[in-house]
Amino acid sequence: MSWFKRVEKGIVTPTEQKKETPDGLWYKCPECKTVATMAEHKRLLYTCAKCNHHDRVDAADYFDFLFDEQAYTELDADMHSADPLNFVDTKGYPQRVAATEKATGLKDAVRSAHGQMNGQGLVVAAMDFKFIGGSMGSVVGEKIARAIDYARHNRLPFLMISRSGGARMMEAGYSLMQMAKTSAKLAMLSEAGIPYISLLTDPTTGGVTASFAMLGDFNIAEPGALIGFAGPRVIKETIGKDLPKGFQSAEFVLEHGFLDFIVDRKDLKQKLTDLITMLKPVEVPVKEAANSASRI
Repeated sequence: MSWFKRVEKGIVTPTEQKKETPDGLWYKCPECKTVATMAEHKRLLYTCAKCNHHDRVDAADYFDFLFDEQAYTELDADMHSADPLNFVDTKGYPQRVAATEKATGLKDAVRSAHGQMNGQGLVVAAMDFKFIGGSMGSVVGEKIARAIDYARHNRLPFLMISRSGGARMMEAGYSLMQMAKTSAKLAMLSEAGIPYISLLTDPTTGGVTASFAMLGDFNIAEPGALIGFAGPRVIKETIGKDLPKGFQSAEFVLEHGFLDFIVDRKDLKQKLTDLITMLKPVEVPVKEAANSASRI
């Protein structure tokens, strides 16, 4: 019975007739290896349906699912990094920035915007790790400072979404100065009685953790986020000891009192709405607010 036998060997379908699976159609969870469609993964806000692993997402994604009807106005969108130190490693700093801008479509490692979230006004600054590791340079500090100023002048709650490898080495001392600048601006926001919520995502390390990321009225985090100052490898090599299981995970940090709570990304919008409703800006007389600002 010849129909059970393969008469011709090999695949004879012409190349032009072969059908390829389109790129970006499927998602495989890096933790549990579960496979899902990208459409389903996006519907779940880039979290795994089985193990709840939270993928890193860009600032634009946060803006899209936090702001009502994906409508928002971006602040200081065209601000670029300068090269105050004429820094060169394997390539010049301006060339590195230009190459990163071209590869990512971003201007720097943070984007800020304002809009409505469940009908309430909100200012958001969100970091992008893919721009030189989310490193904090002069532009990052200045954009965050301006976003805080906008929130203060318009009496709107401020949300900071941190994701960073720390200070930007190409700007040295200029980068470290952003820690003090952003902290001072947050002090002014606090004295004006305006809520500040800090969301720490994977990873939040270095000078960002040591400044604005830990200064919120509420410090919250996504599940499994790496949170710390120095990385686990550096600490282990320094002290010469094995670290506790899950060291510097959001769950570990919460257990040791450095976070208020952990929130699933799918619940984030409603949780933030509840917090902002509870922390509605306190009306401070203009004269008193001006005196407080002058003391800083």
